[in-house]
Amino acid sequence: MIAEFGHYALVLALGLALVQAIVPLWGARTSDATLMNVAGSTALAQFIFAAASFAALTAAYVGSDFSVVNVFENSHSAMPLLYKFTSVWGNHEGSMLLWVLILALFGALVALFGSNLPATLKANALAVQAWIASAFYLFILITSNPFARIAQAPAEGRDLNPILQDIGLAVHPPLLYLGYVGFSISFSFAIAALIDGRIDAAWARWVRPWTLVAWMFLTLGIAMGSYWAYYELGWGGWWFWDPVENASLMPWIAGTALLHSAVVMEKRNALKVWTILLAILAFSLSLLGTFLVRSGVLTSVHTFASDPSRGVFILAILVLFIGGGLALYAWRAPLLKQGGIFAPISREGALVFNNLFLTSACATVFIGTLYPLALEALTGDKISVGAPFFNLTFGPLFVPLLIALPFGPLLAWKRGDLFGAAQRLMWAAALGVVALAATFAIQRGGPVLAPFGVGLAVYVMIGAIIDPIERIGLFRQPFAVAFARARGLPRSAWGTAVAHFAAGMLLFGVIAESQWNSERIVSLKPGESVSVRGYDLTLDNMIQRPGPNYRELVARFSVRRDGAVVDVLEPAKRTFPQRQMSTTEAALMTVGASQLYLSLGDIGSDGAIAVRLYHKPLVLLIWFGCIVMVLGGALSLSDRRLRVGAPKPARHKPSLQPAE
Repeated sequence: MIAEFGHYALVLALGLALVQAIVPLWGARTSDATLMNVAGSTALAQFIFAAASFAALTAAYVGSDFSVVNVFENSHSAMPLLYKFTSVWGNHEGSMLLWVLILALFGALVALFGSNLPATLKANALAVQAWIASAFYLFILITSNPFARIAQAPAEGRDLNPILQDIGLAVHPPLLYLGYVGFSISFSFAIAALIDGRIDAAWARWVRPWTLVAWMFLTLGIAMGSYWAYYELGWGGWWFWDPVENASLMPWIAGTALLHSAVVMEKRNALKVWTILLAILAFSLSLLGTFLVRSGVLTSVHTFASDPSRGVFILAILVLFIGGGLALYAWRAPLLKQGGIFAPISREGALVFNNLFLTSACATVFIGTLYPLALEALTGDKISVGAPFFNLTFGPLFVPLLIALPFGPLLAWKRGDLFGAAQRLMWAAALGVVALAATFAIQRGGPVLAPFGVGLAVYVMIGAIIDPIERIGLFRQPFAVAFARARGLPRSAWGTAVAHFAAGMLLFGVIAESQWNSERIVSLKPGESVSVRGYDLTLDNMIQRPGPNYRELVARFSVRRDGAVVDVLEPAKRTFPQRQMSTTEAALMTVGASQLYLSLGDIGSDGAIAVRLYHKPLVLLIWFGCIVMVLGGALSLSDRRLRVGAPKPARHKPSLQPAE
């Protein structure tokens, strides 16, 4: 009965979503406060029923109820409890249920914490959110029912995909969905504002915290997925320009541009048209990622489903919300009024420059990802667009962006002093040049562009902290005075500095890992050794070991440096009988921010086992940089100015202003 309860709860959630989608919208149109208030209560009730449905599916997995098709297809009674729990979203149907649960959660949060919103804007936004939820509830119930039963329940399940039997599944999809679905709030607010015809600095103040939360979760989700692929797939890579990786990168870039654009709109009441468009595009690109994963139009390690009927349904959702959103934008945007005017050399100008290169980079990834699919659909020809294309197009767009990054906070609003900002960045530029020269001297040949990348990374990191250092008077005032000023500095200023510093960290890690990575591929028998970057690894022995639902071959390696044993690594190959699949479990040894990476291949006819060994210098800076970036976002989010209601605009006489 648990499965039937979950199915019934999902149907009730759909009914509540339809009420939430229609009644408040009509209330906003007729200025009926009672009807508009329906939005909050139905949003909360909808979340309760969505959570009940998700809990029912979770109970079926934990209890190994193989009479449920979804559980039979993706679970096994011998799996550890953690993987039984994560199996709930380790498949298409369960992951879509998680998607709508998070969608309902964000609607409930707006209902709970949106008391300072204008009633009309809140009602319209929750109604739009409900229309999105209704579409996905219908999608699940019609094409992807997770509660379907088997007439004759089998004794055992087929097991979860072995690649997904990892702690990464517990972290990566929920974080990614919180980011993807979080942008639905920005989208809903944008559509609601277009319907209402009111878009101003107060609107940006309301939207920015929700966008920041979504951006933070998406950043963590992408970083976790990258690290999961790095250690699980056994290839030693952290980014493969896989189409579905690109599908998560595109909304992240659009969300980053939206955050910066919203700052200009909040401070100067400018860039209204552009900010609204970015809010629509960020969620549209999230929906596009959903289509790519679940439509069967591409083959990827990330894809969940290949049923064309599901793809057609999701394509219809894309057309409805993306097409409808852009059509409404095209109709209403010309009616918007321009806000504050600013000079090209100003903080607003720097943020516009930032947006220009971010959206260009996003367009590059979009074209490189979808062009092969469009070409195959139209002509039948198959082409591959891989890392060389993206490295040659995406990278050069980010270089000028990173050069300009430290300038923005140092420029004044409305009209800035570019020469003065450049003077204050002289220390950052000088240290960047020193790092460049030192790298040239140390590497003695090698990649020519790597030292320039290191110099740019140092320049970005030092440049990021120049603004707070100058604002608190460090090195110019007594320490007590500087410390007091530091405490009084807005947290959003610290958050900006930390996030920009993290961008330099990430770049440093990317350059070091990609340019100075060492790789050895050899076949070893017990007692034989392989060396890389001063480390000697000796294969001591190989043993077979049973697991709960797999068998594994474990190879034990002693790691020596200068003749002394510094660690023991045990990479493994696991075989899952139920799925007839194997996985590679890499072994990692961390030294500072660098890692030794060891994975196993197949055993040859002579008894030797293939071994892939990497030394990855400073590779952890890539993920440390992402974490620090999120911490910067958290600092900004904790700023009181983002937690209080937006101030009401001062009354003034209306004036004619040109359209933006």
